[in-house]
Amino acid sequence: MSFHGPRPRKRLGQHWLRDQRVLRRIVAAAQVHPEDRLLEIGPGRGALTDHLLATPAAAIVAVELDHQLITGLQQRFGADGRFSLLHGDALDLLRQPLTCNPNKVVANIPYNITGPLLQQLVGSLVQPRQPRFQRLVLLLQKQVADRITAPPGSPACGALSIRMQLLAEARIVCTVPPACFSPPPDVTSAVVALTPYGPDQRRYVPEQAPLLERLLRVAYGGRRKMLRNTLGGICWSMPSLEQAAQQAAVDLSQRPQDLDPDQWVALSQALAIPLP
Repeated sequence: MSFHGPRPRKRLGQHWLRDQRVLRRIVAAAQVHPEDRLLEIGPGRGALTDHLLATPAAAIVAVELDHQLITGLQQRFGADGRFSLLHGDALDLLRQPLTCNPNKVVANIPYNITGPLLQQLVGSLVQPRQPRFQRLVLLLQKQVADRITAPPGSPACGALSIRMQLLAEARIVCTVPPACFSPPPDVTSAVVALTPYGPDQRRYVPEQAPLLERLLRVAYGGRRKMLRNTLGGICWSMPSLEQAAQQAAVDLSQRPQDLDPDQWVALSQALAIPLP
């Protein structure tokens, strides 16, 4: 049970998850082992913290921004030697080396910082997070979860889909209706499990990353247009672009959302090779 704390504050995006079935699924998705050190972002009143402390994890480090919740969390969990609490902004803390050395993350992310927090937790194509987290289980707005996991051809497929799928294995664990929270948010949520790839698993080489990122940015800036009409004007002649597309098995009459991550990698690789 969570402690009785202050009312949720809208400006902090606070919605307390109270559905025990969903809480259990989040913990199961984290695949907790005795050697794991868990980072929980936004423990709120501690409903998920309670479940995490019931696992065999070696440590649970919680980061809470709301000073009104700190005392209650310390009183509720402070007697457990595996629990520690950091008061501050997770975005700021993640920019620094974490002395607690967590290897997994569990987070009910405030929807207004989803993009920056994903950037800090996973990194970018140009600079993946190092050291990487072994696993992340994140409660997100379902619309974002759908974009992260979208297959090619899906209306939800975008630059975020390609970036995240090149950086991590991603799957939706479950959807979470508004009624599972107090107060209910205005949107449906979803739990996403991410397993970031190590350097030996990555499908592109670091030297490709700037060009790959540029291709995604330009192509998805005109997602309704054919690739020949977006990519043709950025720095290559049309014959060179057509030759690279042929080499990468990419049809330039397609829209960007029709390509899978490996096709984007192949196209960036072909365009990086000097062409006659």
